Amino acid sequence: MNERSSVAALADSLRRELQRYPDGRMLPSSRALMGEYQVGPGTVSRAVAVLAAEGLVVSRPGAGVFRVRRDGGPAGRAGDLSWQQVALSAGAGSRGVDAAGVLATLTVPPPDVIDLSGGYLHPSLQPERALAAALARAGRRPGTWSRPPVEGLPELRAWFAADIAGPAHTLSAAEVLVAAGGQSALSTALRALAPPGAPVLVESPTYPGILAIARAAGLRPVPVPMDAEGVRTDLLADAFAATGARVFVCQPLFQNPTGAVLAPRRRVEVLRIARAAGAFVVEDDFARKLVHADAPPLPQPLAADDPDGVVVHIRSLTKASSPSLRIAAISARGPAFERLRALQAVDSFFVPRPLQETALELVAAPAWRTHLRTVATALRDRRLAFTRELTPHHIPYGGYHLWLRLAEGADETALTAAAFRAGVAVTPGQAYYPAEPPAPHLRISYSGVPGVQQLTDGARLLKQVLAGGG
Repeated sequence: MNERSSVAALADSLRRELQRYPDGRMLPSSRALMGEYQVGPGTVSRAVAVLAAEGLVVSRPGAGVFRVRRDGGPAGRAGDLSWQQVALSAGAGSRGVDAAGVLATLTVPPPDVIDLSGGYLHPSLQPERALAAALARAGRRPGTWSRPPVEGLPELRAWFAADIAGPAHTLSAAEVLVAAGGQSALSTALRALAPPGAPVLVESPTYPGILAIARAAGLRPVPVPMDAEGVRTDLLADAFAATGARVFVCQPLFQNPTGAVLAPRRRVEVLRIARAAGAFVVEDDFARKLVHADAPPLPQPLAADDPDGVVVHIRSLTKASSPSLRIAAISARGPAFERLRALQAVDSFFVPRPLQETALELVAAPAWRTHLRTVATALRDRRLAFTRELTPHHIPYGGYHLWLRLAEGADETALTAAAFRAGVAVTPGQAYYPAEPPAPHLRISYSGVPGVQQLTDGARLLKQVLAGGG
């Protein structure tokens, strides 16, 4: 049994044991737990840390680890936290943070539930050996723990520039900023390009993380409807004219959740319309490394056809590697780049150098190209397996998700709950709309299961739930 599974097994055992403990009861010592479960001290400390993060135990240095109160607070006097409601709501421009849509894709279902809702590759599809080797090589590099440039390592910036621009070579390393993952890059881009209170145009439906970022920054997301060919450019022009927005956020390749690829004629129109409006296009190119083995040739990014600095491009390594390799790039030209650079420096100074060095070692290794081919084949096989059971209106040849339209009047929330009770986790579609949804949908992810058999089982269970109406 590896360390990760040992920690999880011990944490599960301790959770069951805690059900018998009264409030404030001290757990056995680390030495006692090591003897009882035949594990090392590191496994005990990490399992206890898991329970502490879940709010089940509290550690008191020099005293021990104790079960917390069942009402969620530590043993002892319960604090009065009601004052925070006033403090968090006071002042002009106060805003909340709605992370429900994001958390839905980050929450790991119980082991007996088939995960068709996650947003990352299953560990069996992640390049764990290649990552471990890259991390080891990076750790041996002189200066790995020294301070990196604010913009990122020059070699990593150059790699991203070549990867984004492709054969056109229209992007230089000086126009690339290394960021801590795609979500962080999106947050930096929106806050840098739009002032609080401003409208921001978004595809409808769209990735909930974009909506969460916009609202947390005090921005107003305005929906622009999509069809099978991507965003409707006739309505995009109307939205710019009606709102005066100066930013449009889009995913032209394998859009989340619809899987749509922006049609060639609309690519030209998006850039033309944005230039005419004096606006930026934030291109979230999250799925380019998740192309399927049977896909036709991919279109170049919008950024490759943009010499005028209209497009701010975001490219991440996280989706195709590991959730913990939080490395991405933001490319931009002119004053926009300086604004992005300044905001990121204020927020976080720089992305940790060991992580950048690891990413650089990973993408330079032959194992990286082998991994991408393996993922391309696996995603194709999973897509085919799922669509043999359930066929959505549009089947994309990239990404890891399908957008399933339900019957008119269907209650997607009730169906999601019924599916969970049947043993499969899916995501209701409402969170993907910035306004009222025109129809009920479910988003299905096929990347987070161990293999094709589990995916097929999940599709059959979901099919039964849909046939029964919840």
